[in-house]
Amino acid sequence: MYLWYVSPFLLYIDVAEISVRGEAMRHSFRARNAVIAATLAAVVTSFSGCSKPVLHGERALVPGSMKILPTDTVAELEAKAARVVPSERQLRWQALEFQAFVHFGMNTFTDREWGEGTEDPKLFDSTDFDASQWVEAVKAAGIRGLIVTAKHHDGFCLWPSKFTEHSVRNSPWKAGKGDVVGEVAEACRKGKIEFGVYLSPWDRHEPSYGDSPRYNEHFKNQLRELLTRYGEISEVWFDGACAEGLNGKRQVYDWDGYFKLIRELQPGAVISIMGPDARWIGNEAGVTRESEWSVIPVARTDNLPDEKNPGGVAGLDAQAQDLGSMDRIAAVAKRGGRLIWYPGQVDVSIRPGWFYHASEDDKVKSLDQLLDIYFTSVGGNAQLLLNIPPDKRGRIHENDVLRLKELGDRLRATFAVNLAAPAKMTMFFENTLVDGVDERGKATGYSMEGVDTVELDLMGAKIFNIAILKEDLREGQRIEAFAFDIWDGKEWKETATGTTVGWKKILRFPTVESPKVRVRLLRTRGGNFLWTPDRFGLFLDPGR
Repeated sequence: MYLWYVSPFLLYIDVAEISVRGEAMRHSFRARNAVIAATLAAVVTSFSGCSKPVLHGERALVPGSMKILPTDTVAELEAKAARVVPSERQLRWQALEFQAFVHFGMNTFTDREWGEGTEDPKLFDSTDFDASQWVEAVKAAGIRGLIVTAKHHDGFCLWPSKFTEHSVRNSPWKAGKGDVVGEVAEACRKGKIEFGVYLSPWDRHEPSYGDSPRYNEHFKNQLRELLTRYGEISEVWFDGACAEGLNGKRQVYDWDGYFKLIRELQPGAVISIMGPDARWIGNEAGVTRESEWSVIPVARTDNLPDEKNPGGVAGLDAQAQDLGSMDRIAAVAKRGGRLIWYPGQVDVSIRPGWFYHASEDDKVKSLDQLLDIYFTSVGGNAQLLLNIPPDKRGRIHENDVLRLKELGDRLRATFAVNLAAPAKMTMFFENTLVDGVDERGKATGYSMEGVDTVELDLMGAKIFNIAILKEDLREGQRIEAFAFDIWDGKEWKETATGTTVGWKKILRFPTVESPKVRVRLLRTRGGNFLWTPDRFGLFLDPGR
C-alpha cells in the first residue's frame, strides 16, 4: 500500500510500507519498485506546473490536440485520451469555477429579450447605475468573474464605439459621456474578480451586416476597441446567432480572423462557446451530463465554429449526450480525427429571462434550485455561468442580491472545514502476473490492472454529507468509473457511484458519521491512477 501524509509544507511518501496485491505476491518486489519509480516521477511532474509537453511517468502529456487514426487500437486510443491536457489559459479558466453573466442593455429598457436594432438610443437612461454594486452582489455568492453583454443582437453598444452611432454616446445617460463597459471593468479590478465581455456577432442595427467582408471588418474594429481599452480581458464569449442582412444575404462570419485578433491582443483570454477554448454544455437548464468529458474527439482539423452545430468548434454537436466516451472516440477515429481539450460551461439565468423584467421580480430561483445547479455544474466537471440581469436603475435588484448572499453564505458554511484534511491516505493497487516466471522462478512481467482503492482514515469519527473528488487536470482526465464507500463500523457500504470526475465531482448523500471512507477507481484511462490528498474532501452541509 501507499501511505501519504500531509504537513503544512511537505508531501511525504513512506515507500517502506509499499506492497502490491495480486496473483503472484511473492514476486511483488519487482513490481513494487516499478510502482515507486512511476509514482516519484508522477509526483515531480504534478508539481512542476509545466505547460509544454512533459513526460509524466511513461505518458507524454500533450496540451491542445492529438491525432487519432483508423489504425489505432482501443488500447492506443485510450492511451492517447489519457495524454491530452488543458492549456494554461484553460486551466486558469476552470479554476474560476463560478462566474456571473450580466445581460444589460437596450432590452432592459424596452422590456424585451431580443431587440430589433431600431430602438432610439435615448431610451437607454439608467438613473442609479452602480457597477460596484454588481461586483459586490456577485462576490457575495462566491463568484470569481463577471462577463458583461457589451453588445447584444440589437447592436446597441455599452461603450462609446467610434464605429457606430448606436451606443451610449448618443444616450441621455451621463449626457452621452458614460461607458458601461469601462465602469464594469474598473469595478471588477477593484473587486479583484475577472472581467470578460460578450460581443454579439449578429447585429440587427449595423447596415453592413450581410455584406460579409465589410461587416467582418466592422466587427473586428469593435472587438479591437474592447480588447485594447479596458485592460486584461479574461474571456471573450461568442454565440452563433446569424441571419440575413438588409441586402438579403446571410452573413458569413470571419471566425478565424476574430480568433487571431483575440490571441494577438489578449493572449490570456479564453474564447468560449463559439470558440476553441470552452464549449457550451448543450442546455440552459443548469445541468451537466452523467459523464462530462473534457477530452473530446472531433473529426475536423480546424478550430472554427459551425452554425449548424452551435456551442462548439470543428463540427462538434455540443448537445449530443455522448461527447467523450471510448466508444465515441473510436467512432471518430474510424474516420480520422483528433482529440482536443474542450471543457464545458453551464449558462443559466437566475430568473426566467436573460434581461431584467419587473414581472419576474418574484420569480428569482430559490436557494435550493441554485444549490442544485451549483452542485451539478461545478460539481460535474463544468464551469457555472449564472446570469444576473440589472434593472433599469442600473442595479441588481434586491431580490437577486438577497438570493446571491444566501447562496454564498450556504456555500461558505458548507466548505469552511475539510473534514478529510487530517486523514491518513492509503492506496492499494491490484497487480496481475501476466508473463509468468522464468526457469529460475523469477517474475518476467507484471500488469498493474484491476481496481485501485484509496482509503482514508479520518483519525476519528467525523460527521459529513458531502464528498469531493478531483483530478489534477495537468495530468489529464482519466477516471471513467468510481465508487464511494463509507465504513459503518462492521463493513464497507457503497454510498455513491459515478463515471467522470475531471476538475471536480461533488457527491451529496444523507448525513453520516464514520471514521473511514474509501474510493474505488473502477476504471481509468492510461494505467494506474495516482491519488494525492489534495484531490479529496469531506464536508458537512449544515442546511441538509
